[in-house]
Amino acid sequence: MSALTPDEQDMVELVARFVDERVKPRVREFESVDEYPADFIEEMKKLGFFGLLVPAEHGGADVSAACFARVTEELARGWMSLAGAIGGHSVITYLIRTFGTDDQQQRYLPAMAEGRVRATMALTEPSGGSDLQGMSTYAAADGDDLVITGSKTWISNAQHSQLIGLLCKTDRTAQPAHAGMSVVLVEPGDGLAISGKIPKLGYRGVEACELSFDQMRVPASAVLGGVPGQGWRHMMRGLEVGRIQVAARAVGVAQAALEAALRYAQDRETFGKPIWQHQSVGNLLADMATKTRAARLMTLDAAAVLDSGKRADLEAGMAKLFASETAMQVALDAMRVHGGYGFSREYDVERYFRDAPLMILGEGTNEVQRNVIAAQLVARDRNRERI
Repeated sequence: MSALTPDEQDMVELVARFVDERVKPRVREFESVDEYPADFIEEMKKLGFFGLLVPAEHGGADVSAACFARVTEELARGWMSLAGAIGGHSVITYLIRTFGTDDQQQRYLPAMAEGRVRATMALTEPSGGSDLQGMSTYAAADGDDLVITGSKTWISNAQHSQLIGLLCKTDRTAQPAHAGMSVVLVEPGDGLAISGKIPKLGYRGVEACELSFDQMRVPASAVLGGVPGQGWRHMMRGLEVGRIQVAARAVGVAQAALEAALRYAQDRETFGKPIWQHQSVGNLLADMATKTRAARLMTLDAAAVLDSGKRADLEAGMAKLFASETAMQVALDAMRVHGGYGFSREYDVERYFRDAPLMILGEGTNEVQRNVIAAQLVARDRNRERI
C-alpha cells in the first residue's frame, strides 16, 4: 500500500480543516432544506478539489488514487454530498486524461481543474438500472454529427454540470452489445432536457435528475478518444475510480458516525458511569472501529492497485462492497449508542443513517458488485493469479 507524498498529506490535512472549520458548522443549513451548497462548491473550486485527478500540465493537482480516496473520505466525513459533488466529475476527468484525444484534453482538462467546467457521468437508464448492456440510448451518425436519442436517470450534479460523459450505443447492431458502445462528451444545449430534482432520502443538497435527449446534435469528434465502439472498455476502467470513490465516501460516513458515537458514549452516563463502560455499548464501539479501519485499508489497497497501473476491478469492487455495508452498519450502531436521541434530527447520526444506503445502491448495486467480484475471482484463478 503506497504512502502519500508530503504534498498529498498536506492536501488531505487541508481538506480536513475545511471540513472541520467550514462544513460541519453549516451543513444543516443546506441538508435540512435540500439546498444546493453553492458556497461550499465555490470554496472547493478555489482549493483545487475539482482538479485532483487532472495532470499538472493542465493545471491540476495530479494526486495519486490513494490521496484521492483520502480526500474523498475527509469530505464525506463532513458531508457525504460534497464528496458526491466531485465523484462523477473525477471519473470523467480520469477518462479524458487516460483516453481523450489531445484536443479533448486541451479543451476540457484545464477548465475542469479550476471547476469552471464540472462534469458528470450518465450511465443508468429508467428501465435498465445496473444492466448497462441493455441500454437503449443511442447516438446515430448523420454526416459530421451524432444525433442522440434516449434518457438517463439518477444523474448527480446534472443541473450544475457543463459536461456530460454519456455512455450510449453508437452501433445498435453490434454483437455483443457492448462492442457498439461509446462515451460521448456532451455539452448541455438544444435537444437536452434536464428534469428537476428527484426527491431523495439522503444525499441531499446535490441534485439527481433525469436527462432526456431528443435528437440532440453533437459533433462526431465528441466521442471520447475519437474512435467509436470503445465506450464499454473506457467506462469499465473509469468505474474502478468511481467505485474507489464510493468506497471512500462510505468510509467517511462510517468514520463520522463512529466519532459521534464515541463522543456521546463518553458524555452520556447511566447507572453512575459513562455508557461506553457498559459492555454492550463498548462492544458496539469496538466493532464499529474495527470495521471502519478495515474498510479504509481495503479502499487504500484498491487505490494502490490502480496507482500501479494494473486493473483494479476486483479490488475496487471488494472495497466498494465492504465499505458500503460497513457504513450502513456503523451508522445504525451509532444510532443505537445514542438511544432515542439517535432518531432525532438534533444529532448528526440520523443524517449518516440516511446517507449510508446510497453507497450500497450507487455505482452498481452490491448485488451486481458480488457478480463482478465472483467473475473476476474465477478469471484470475484461471490465470493462476493469487487473490
